Amino acid sequence: MLTPHPTLLRRLVDEYEALMARTASGEVHGRSDVRATDLAYTLCVSTGTRDVGHALERARQMLTASLDEVPARRTAAAV
Repeated sequence: MLTPHPTLLRRLVDEYEALMARTASGEVHGRSDVRATDLAYTLCVSTGTRDVGHALERARQMLTASLDEVPARRTAAAV
């Protein structure tokens, strides 16, 4: 399976969660349903899941793993 770039995955998770929070508070109506469906679908495809709850869980796991893989940067002081 191809894995999405962590930056893209972070943006999808953040946007989906923000939209869900605004929808739950009654702040957003109408086209937000379409956007929420699009984001949920994209998260599922990106994480290889079929349920948005599982997609969010898997996305968080993937993001955590991507942080673990980033090599430590050398600073000028370390040279």
